[in-house]
Amino acid sequence: MKRTLIPLTAALLVLSPLAAYAQQGGQEGRLAQLYAPRPPAGSAFVRVLNPGSAALKVAVGNGAEQSIGPATRATRYAIVEGGKPFNLRVAGKPRSQAQVAAGSFTTLVLDAATPTRPLAVLADGGGTSDALKAEIRFYNLASGCTQGRLAMADKGPVVFPAVPAGSSSARGINPVKARLVAGCGSRDSAPLALPALQPGDHYSLFLTGTAAAPVLQGQLSGTDAVGR
Repeated sequence: MKRTLIPLTAALLVLSPLAAYAQQGGQEGRLAQLYAPRPPAGSAFVRVLNPGSAALKVAVGNGAEQSIGPATRATRYAIVEGGKPFNLRVAGKPRSQAQVAAGSFTTLVLDAATPTRPLAVLADGGGTSDALKAEIRFYNLASGCTQGRLAMADKGPVVFPAVPAGSSSARGINPVKARLVAGCGSRDSAPLALPALQPGDHYSLFLTGTAAAPVLQGQLSGTDAVGR
């Protein structure tokens, strides 16, 4: 989510033939992304997360509808104006929502049992500022799970020992291959393999299901294009 300033000589790359190749992916593509249009001053970033078993269509700000639920848990972060009301639609119906501060990243969590209830507000702060690392953020959204944990599979090191219900925790990691498990008490989820993360990537890990049958899912975080 954070931008990195690089020398002007590197900026000249976007004017060279390399820029065309950059659109095809690879490390050059990541450099090209640094020069995409920036959000206006005072912007905030908001997404909606659905931990339930039924998919729902959601739209934030001026963004298009996105289906979230068991397959894809969260929308992209929409760009809204900080400190002012913004549009939010769930299943085609407008919903009122608290304003968010300029410069903040916020995840709004739907109530899985009663989607019409106000959305819970989670501030996605406290992550890493190291551009050479990827960031993982772990959400404990499992029913009845008062303390969720995340660890490396096969009895490996614990990454997050105790994340309270309805909250999240984040940390920077070196981009490596790993398998993770999440759990509550003595119950663990099935292992989940991390994708090939790159420096600067932000990856969300969602603990859903129940304390007796925890489920771990992951999703690479993304942001709507400026101007949507």
